[in-house]
Amino acid sequence: MKMAQGTPESEFSIECFRNYTAPEVFIQGLAGIVDQQDVESMIRAQKQMLQRFEKTNEMLTNCNALSASRLKTAGAEFKKHTQVLIEMKKDLDYIFKKIRVIKGKLNAQYPQAFAEAVRSSLAEEADENDDDETNAPSSSNNSIKRDNAELYENLQAEEVTPTEETVREKEHEKLKKEPSSSYSNSDSE
Repeated sequence: MKMAQGTPESEFSIECFRNYTAPEVFIQGLAGIVDQQDVESMIRAQKQMLQRFEKTNEMLTNCNALSASRLKTAGAEFKKHTQVLIEMKKDLDYIFKKIRVIKGKLNAQYPQAFAEAVRSSLAEEADENDDDETNAPSSSNNSIKRDNAELYENLQAEEVTPTEETVREKEHEKLKKEPSSSYSNSDSE
């Protein structure tokens, strides 16, 4: 240290920084090392990045607002479509219920003809399935096929008692006498 005190540079540096704290002296030393043009170019680059980030942030804010409004309209439309599908399902359930009732009435009134019709329709469906194995049947076709199969099984398992036969014969005679009124009665049920 004695040698350093003898040089004019060391005396000047000590005299110069005597009023500053150690961190201030360190920063002053770094300021002398770093090129001022490099610092200015970094500041310019940071300002450009800040402008880009602000623009990007504004664009994302606009995109979020637009997405929120479109989601709101799409949600309302989705609810409407869902309601329509629910109503359609109710209508189809009602239609299939009516078809089952009509099939049941036809089976009660004309058991032999109905059994033959079911057998022939099942045979036709089997032929169609053999010919067209690549196309998958729709769920409504599956439902109809299940109903037909159930009716066919019921026909096979059902043994007609004499009291049921007499009831069917009476209904058959009644239909022969009044064909137009029987259709209107079955429609109202």
